[in-house]
Amino acid sequence: MPGVSRVLLTGNIAPDEAGRCLLRPAVLAVWPHRRNRRDTREQRRETGTEMNIVVCVKQVPDTWSEKKLSSEDNTLDRGATDPVMNEMDEYAVEEALRIRETHGGEVTVLSMGPDATKETIRKALSMGVDKAIHVLDDALHGSDALATSRVLAAALARVEGADLVVLGSESSDARMSVVPAMLAERLGMPQLTFAKEVTVDGGSVTIKRLTDEGYQVVEASLPAVVSVVEKINEPRYPSFKGIMAAKKKPVDTTSLADLGIESADVGLDGSWSSVESFQTAPPRQAGTVVKDEGEGAAKLADFLATKKFI
Repeated sequence: MPGVSRVLLTGNIAPDEAGRCLLRPAVLAVWPHRRNRRDTREQRRETGTEMNIVVCVKQVPDTWSEKKLSSEDNTLDRGATDPVMNEMDEYAVEEALRIRETHGGEVTVLSMGPDATKETIRKALSMGVDKAIHVLDDALHGSDALATSRVLAAALARVEGADLVVLGSESSDARMSVVPAMLAERLGMPQLTFAKEVTVDGGSVTIKRLTDEGYQVVEASLPAVVSVVEKINEPRYPSFKGIMAAKKKPVDTTSLADLGIESADVGLDGSWSSVESFQTAPPRQAGTVVKDEGEGAAKLADFLATKKFI
């Protein structure tokens, strides 16, 4: 096919006779200008550097703190509590580091957010990540999942020869679990979600996908997008040596203009979903105390009946 630089088969997940769920080819998709990525991966393998992994992380309000919305624009008030790395993303960072330790290569952390996001990036670098990309722009404030996936996809397109994109399955401040799928769609890569185990073998990746009934075995060719759950590993703590080394690791700060994205296409104005209005939950009232003076059981039954429990 003249002019074709890369062909990717995509398809649906279907079980085979052995019960394995494989990616069944269904659509033949062609993208130009991707040949260099495959050439770059082959060159890395020839030199012994096997994997180029990118981990997307998000800074969120501390899980244990009380969250509230801002009265100015109905967005999450991130200044009302201490910011931390999204807990699920810690498992993603750990898994990326383990894959690198097995196959060689490098791990890049990618995050978008305000200047305070540097703390989350620094933690990932302290854990052992090699370098970082920080998308920093005031216009990002209020971006929903669609706008977020657009920015992340644009930033990932600038990463030369990425083999694997790893994310946590959800963020603790939104709990939507949709960004990995949106990102895979924008990048034209297979998606393997809710992984409790990841195995890379040559040009393919296999996961055990957690479900309510157990797990499915799903396989796809690289490059691919993988999201992980908390059962996959135990994240390491940054060592003192890692904390000191993180100060010297490169962080590429990128703006929307660098990515070729207009400010109007992200943030509150460019998002498809937003909070129209909200009300603060009323304070909890004191409970009803029932003293048993011979009629305690009847009073308790009457109380449960008023609440429609019985």
